[in-house]
Amino acid sequence: MCGIIGYIGQRQVVPLIIDGLRKLEYRGYDSAGIAVVSNGELSIRRSAGKLGNLETVLAKDPLAGEYGLGHTRWATHGRPTEENAHPHRDCHGRIVVVHNGIIENYLELKRELQSQGHTFVTETDTEVVAHLVEREWKDDGLDGAVRRAMTRLRGLFALVLLSADDPHKLVAVRNGPPVVVGLGDDEFFVASDIPAILAYTRNVVFLGDQEMAVVTKTGALFTDFAGAPIAKTPTRVTWDPIAAEKAGYKHFMLKEIFEQPAAVRDTVLGRVSLETGTIFADENGLPDDALRAVDRITLIACGTSWHSALVGKFLIEELARVPVEVDYGSEYRYRRPLSGPTTLAVAITQSGETADTLAALREAKQQGARSLAICNVVGSMATRESDGTIYTHAGPEIGVASPKAFTSQLVALYLLALNMAQARGTLTMEQRKQHIADLLQLPQHIEQVLKCAPQIEDIASRFYNRTDFLYLGRGINYPIALEGALKLKEISYIHAEGYPAGEMKHGPIALIDERMPVVAIAPHDHVFEKMQGNIQEAKARGGAVIAITTAGDDTLWRLLDRTSDSIVAVPAMSPLLAPIVITIPLQLLSYHIAVRRGCDVDQPRNLAKSVTVE
Repeated sequence: MCGIIGYIGQRQVVPLIIDGLRKLEYRGYDSAGIAVVSNGELSIRRSAGKLGNLETVLAKDPLAGEYGLGHTRWATHGRPTEENAHPHRDCHGRIVVVHNGIIENYLELKRELQSQGHTFVTETDTEVVAHLVEREWKDDGLDGAVRRAMTRLRGLFALVLLSADDPHKLVAVRNGPPVVVGLGDDEFFVASDIPAILAYTRNVVFLGDQEMAVVTKTGALFTDFAGAPIAKTPTRVTWDPIAAEKAGYKHFMLKEIFEQPAAVRDTVLGRVSLETGTIFADENGLPDDALRAVDRITLIACGTSWHSALVGKFLIEELARVPVEVDYGSEYRYRRPLSGPTTLAVAITQSGETADTLAALREAKQQGARSLAICNVVGSMATRESDGTIYTHAGPEIGVASPKAFTSQLVALYLLALNMAQARGTLTMEQRKQHIADLLQLPQHIEQVLKCAPQIEDIASRFYNRTDFLYLGRGINYPIALEGALKLKEISYIHAEGYPAGEMKHGPIALIDERMPVVAIAPHDHVFEKMQGNIQEAKARGGAVIAITTAGDDTLWRLLDRTSDSIVAVPAMSPLLAPIVITIPLQLLSYHIAVRRGCDVDQPRNLAKSVTVE
């Protein structure tokens, strides 16, 4: 969850670290801090709250250094105070550590260290690492002390340490949360995520679990926790650094909503042939005979990715005729799931580093399942641990709400369903051609819906002060109701529920009155008439309706009141692709409501972009 950056090189250290933290603040913004070494002396500045507070501290009390590290925090252990802000020190103030993750046995270690005379000054689990390394210090320096300390730690963690007594060295370790080492010209970087260093280098190495990097002025040495060397091949990142900036938009979320036509195009690019009706899936790592052998698919995900998995279930079962179950990553391994060689486990994760999803993936693999990742980040843990990967080419995404990650995942799932249908013979060539043609039209449909942004902003101006929303959908659009409700909750802090419309009368209908807007997803599909009935039920209880429906038909207006209700029209298209387009107005609705309410759209309270701890 937290953001980490470290640097050794010839540049001015403090501005570079602050710039990196600014690009990592989406990972946590409860507090921030920086540590640098200059002429053998270690100095720290910290502040509670967002990064701007740390910049104010630095303006009043400047720092300069030869190398250093920084941290932006999402609080787990200890309140979000200046005292608990990273970096944390040992007793003598010569060793500092920054941390992303959780040290599960920190209380045990803390008591042990206190009994040996160590003094603690914070409430965090992180501080124990600095004292543990201090205790383990011998004549082999910082990296030797860290290796010995690792034998005592339990949990999932990414750590970066430096010591004034072992100069011009950063030591980074990974056991769960991500660590990226950037390789520049006579300069080296360590970070939690690529955007922090993308402006300085495109060549990166991803640490694996229980791996360590010792970074000096002359290079980076990679080992396991026991000290055995590991050969690592750098990955070339193709993202444009400018793509990680706002590019004139007020918020990253809005920019990323409007980037979805391009993200969808890029995810499809090179993977289909309209002429032959072929889906190219070489990167999947799963040959056709393996896909034919699959008799069950388990889609594993968390949060927004879980909603994409629910849509994926409809797509795969409809097109490939394989039974699909959808599991929360956080629950999967706690219920003795049934899996085996004929099961395909698909981990869906934007970052490729979501702790719960990775744990579920490992559980499925341990039981013998084949594995596939749907992921946006090249070289991430999920992609390294899976038999194959379908990359979503969404590009860097900063906003917590993940709008383009979601729609790109839906496209990737559609491609997976078509690929399986092709391998298993459940679709003819002509049928595949039609599906591909529909898919290639999708960016244009999204662009058309984005033109409705002013209308949706007007709707938001009428409903932004409500306290509760109900989102209704049927069939393949029920997960979109869940996603729409989640976006509203995350970004605007309004309570919202997504519900299958047919279940409305089994409870939620009791909540509907003139104060509760009902967002009804009602395209012209095979359940359109059923949705009309649900809308009438909502209107009969006084609810104001915001309907998403297909353009060119005013059927719903005969049921609604033009003064109190609203309709957003989306283009007519394949019912299997409609959820992707319908998502767009729901994203815009949550965005404009949040802006009206004065919420921090890109950094909503208590949330972080990537959940790398359990």
